[in-house]
Amino acid sequence: MADPARAFALSEHRCRCDALQAGMALAGMDALLLTTAADIFYVTGFLTRFWESPARPWFVVVPAKGNPVAVIPSIGADLMGQTWISDIRTWDAPDPSDDGVSLLAATLCDLVLAEGAIGTPMGLETQLRMALSDYMALTARIAPRRMVDATDVVQRVREVKSEAEVAKIRAACAVADRTFARVPEFAGLGRPLDAVFRDFQRVLLEEGADWVSYTAGGAGQGGYGDVISPATAQPLARGDVLMLDTGAVRDGYFCDFDRNYAIGAVAADTARAHAALYVATDLALETLRPGMTAADVHRILCDGLCANGATPGGGRLGHGLGVTLTEWPSFTPKDRSVLRAGMVLTLEPGVEIAPGRILVHEENIVLREDGPELLSARAPAELPVLE
Repeated sequence: MADPARAFALSEHRCRCDALQAGMALAGMDALLLTTAADIFYVTGFLTRFWESPARPWFVVVPAKGNPVAVIPSIGADLMGQTWISDIRTWDAPDPSDDGVSLLAATLCDLVLAEGAIGTPMGLETQLRMALSDYMALTARIAPRRMVDATDVVQRVREVKSEAEVAKIRAACAVADRTFARVPEFAGLGRPLDAVFRDFQRVLLEEGADWVSYTAGGAGQGGYGDVISPATAQPLARGDVLMLDTGAVRDGYFCDFDRNYAIGAVAADTARAHAALYVATDLALETLRPGMTAADVHRILCDGLCANGATPGGGRLGHGLGVTLTEWPSFTPKDRSVLRAGMVLTLEPGVEIAPGRILVHEENIVLREDGPELLSARAPAELPVLE
């Protein structure tokens, strides 16, 4: 299948803006203030790695009606001008005395009546990407207009992906699939783990990733202790299990799944744990439907693991996926978020084989009306062995 065209059609962005404005209307908001890379990219198509620099804030305002307005540092004017946004207001940044605050305040006052409400995401899995002192100064300047929490408005729109978005995530998954197929080229007995990690990222780029924002994994005898530690120069040894996990990005969208490999031989308890992970994932693929909750998915995965003699690992067992590596919801016993068709999700069961020794498995799916559709190629049922 050919990769989708780069960027999006104008109609895609208009649909997103319409959906946000409909949510704002229901919530009684007169404008929406966005400050993060993901939200601004989602609305405008403004895609850049320049966000890695914390020196400049960036703002996009979605009014109750009409097109968004960009209030951005002048260095971004040309790139923003290549998007569908035509109203672009700039200042020379960074400016320690007034880093866009007066320009943003004037814009909000232009678009919102004095008694109006301006939403910005304030809840879990959100952040305010501007100086807190500047935010406080902004709220004083725009009073009596008030800031309110728009987390629900933004998340309910972003969590259901269009077919164009699904296609981009599928393309990102295909990059990782091709890379995992090449792991035997650079991983095996005696190979230092840090060298494996570097080669993993190199091959992801060779296979079409625009950048590799996240690389994780682990290695250890019969399993590993965690999946977030930096790689060391420890050589892979016979009996180790190597896990590689990637958040590679293509055209602004992430994949996020892992694969496990045995080095030389597979211990019996490791093989049983891997089999339990595979069966539990199959159970979720067979039974997951729209209308279930995130907590239901956690229960399904745990039940599948326990039924096959495995001890479920702690923490969440999956999450949303899209323009950020992880999105809402989280598959935990406490998350009652209702799942909807069009959500892109990860299934990420983990097991504790012994104290300090775990195994984690992850797949990427899009939830359809009749159940999940795999976006990542299904992992092999038996643990691959690398020599």
